[in-house]
Amino acid sequence: MSAPGRRELTTAVLGAVLAGALALSAGGQAWAAVTAERRAPLPPVSADLSGADAAPLVPAAGLVLLAAAVALLAVRGAGRVGVGLLAAVAGGALAWSGLRALTGGLDDAGGDLPGLSGGTVSGTTADVSTTWPLLVVLAGLVAVATGAFTVLRGRTWPAMGRRYERTGSAPAAGAAPARPRTDEDRAVDAWKALDRGEDPTDPRDV
Repeated sequence: MSAPGRRELTTAVLGAVLAGALALSAGGQAWAAVTAERRAPLPPVSADLSGADAAPLVPAAGLVLLAAAVALLAVRGAGRVGVGLLAAVAGGALAWSGLRALTGGLDDAGGDLPGLSGGTVSGTTADVSTTWPLLVVLAGLVAVATGAFTVLRGRTWPAMGRRYERTGSAPAAGAAPARPRTDEDRAVDAWKALDRGEDPTDPRDV
């Protein structure tokens, strides 16, 4: 693998890992404090809304991006372009989820939380912490950039195991000829065959 190709592949893999790790980390945090207003004389109640509850696509997209990082090392050509498109789509889902949280999309998201639903609840409001949604937007942008970069350049990156594909092929021109086998070599081979439980005199085991 050429040095530029190796650097570009490493950059794409690290980008997918970074975006996936940020998404999973943010998804496990509390994104908002949700308050449910109840009919008098009942007081309001509050609960924390996690990223996974507020935006289920966030942890799912994070797992997709980590899987894409592994796939980038294993595939090439059209397969790698497909992985790049998948990473870009996952990044778009992350960016949309983060922006939705920042623009008031979580006001009704806590309705299914324990204690915040029922006939006595007149409405819910969400006090959103901007840190985690912003982090998800950043992860989405990184994933989209990684995916686009992979689509544009991925076909030129050899797969990780390419140098092993020609095992058993004819020796390269100019290679030193094999040393002629001696009686001692044949005797050693016979002992090794006996150790493996094979009959060294049987031509089928040669």
